[in-house]
Amino acid sequence: MAASSSIGRAALLVAGLTGVSTLLGFGRDMVIAAVYGAGAELDAYFVALGLANILLGLFGTSLTRASTPVLAREARDEQRCDGHRSFDTVLTISVVVIGALSVVLGLAAAPIAQVLAPGLGPEASGTLVLLTRIVLVTTVLVAATDLLVSLAQGHGVFRWGALQGVPFNLVMIAAAGFFGPRYGIVALAIGFVVGSLARLALQVWAATRHRWPLRPRWDLRSPGVREMGALLPPLVVGQAVLNVNTLVDRAVASTVGDGAVTAIFLGWRLVNLPEMLVVAALVAPLYPAMGAAAQDPARMRHLVGRGLTVGLTLLAPVSVVLLVASEETVALAFGRGAFDAEAVRLTALAVVCFLPGLFALACRQVLVSACYAVGDTRGPVRIGVVAMVVNVVGTLALARVWGVAGIALATSLSMVVAVLLIARLAHVRHRLLPAREAGLLVLRTGAATLVAAVVTGLAVRGLALPTAWQVLVLAAVVSAGSYQLTLVALRAPERRIAGEVISRLRSRG
Repeated sequence: MAASSSIGRAALLVAGLTGVSTLLGFGRDMVIAAVYGAGAELDAYFVALGLANILLGLFGTSLTRASTPVLAREARDEQRCDGHRSFDTVLTISVVVIGALSVVLGLAAAPIAQVLAPGLGPEASGTLVLLTRIVLVTTVLVAATDLLVSLAQGHGVFRWGALQGVPFNLVMIAAAGFFGPRYGIVALAIGFVVGSLARLALQVWAATRHRWPLRPRWDLRSPGVREMGALLPPLVVGQAVLNVNTLVDRAVASTVGDGAVTAIFLGWRLVNLPEMLVVAALVAPLYPAMGAAAQDPARMRHLVGRGLTVGLTLLAPVSVVLLVASEETVALAFGRGAFDAEAVRLTALAVVCFLPGLFALACRQVLVSACYAVGDTRGPVRIGVVAMVVNVVGTLALARVWGVAGIALATSLSMVVAVLLIARLAHVRHRLLPAREAGLLVLRTGAATLVAAVVTGLAVRGLALPTAWQVLVLAAVVSAGSYQLTLVALRAPERRIAGEVISRLRSRG
């Protein structure tokens, strides 16, 4: 119980701090949308970010995922941190390898740009090459930042990782708002570099403050390095699968028309926002706890069940709001300046089509973390390959018929397929997921979501409020109320989740 309480408090702390960073992130996206609009120039910027994220995902994210359980076990019983040889080695290797690959990709940016965005015109393609070379500078900075965050989380310190978005987003808002009108899209790419430096500086300061020693090492014989190395290959393949999805989505979107890449990117940003605030905040303290409890099956099942319950229960009412008031949400978030009514409509369409994937992603995050914690990385990777095939085939087929909507629907379908397969893996191979309890949870969540969607839709259409703000507030209140009342009527255990969260927030206040 004490451990559960500790995880709950950490999740609330991470959620609160992540909320601050996320709100600033939306402020950043609002400014970017208003200054640049939804066109070929901003499409090129998002494609350049996609290439940098490929490199970070393949190595930076994979190394972070591999190092977190090892660090959690090493730090569990220590009274004072004398340093971690394995972590120092991984940090050194990542900086050297990712730096070298960034240089190679930068030199080959022109032919790569033709593959990444074949639908861009000559002028936009030239801009893409320049932006790619600038943004690739950040890969070393972000990889080092993410590894330092994993070091902190391994020691049970979560606030610095949750706060890293604050300095980054402040720099990006300044770059877009003050320098964007004068220097164009290049100001945004340079702001990305400066903001990444600010993120890294915060994590270095945190490591210094907590006296976690950091030294350059190349000790490949360290037991911790060997353990991370065993986890790494399937993690790299898994990240490669995710990156193929992103590449295909943006490449195909570039052929749909100007602004399609931006609509896909910003639409996913809106759908992913609640997942970041709820599930990512929960998984941050949950993953180290799973690593520490890997040899305790009962404890692992409890952590998995708790993660799924909290994630689904809190995300459901938000998904109803995004469904019923999608255009109002997009208009309030981005609909100003150069971001016109057509851009709002296209992005809102992407939001609606992404929604089925929101629940799947929430469950998948928890289940994949549990499999990683017990040492199974190959199973999730195989499932990721299947999901990639579904996404690629679906995108190529549906984009021809439905454009942006088809791309988003293909992504959602791939996520649903992936979560069904990963749930089966967790249940059959590792006994981490009680099938009956999980099935009942999904049925109750689905029934309550359906009721909330019908009631909220009727309320919004019936009252026909004049402003987007009023529509959004009405949808939020009716959705949350009808969802909670349905859980109470069903006597569902999840009906207490909202009260528990509020009680913990009050106790922290």
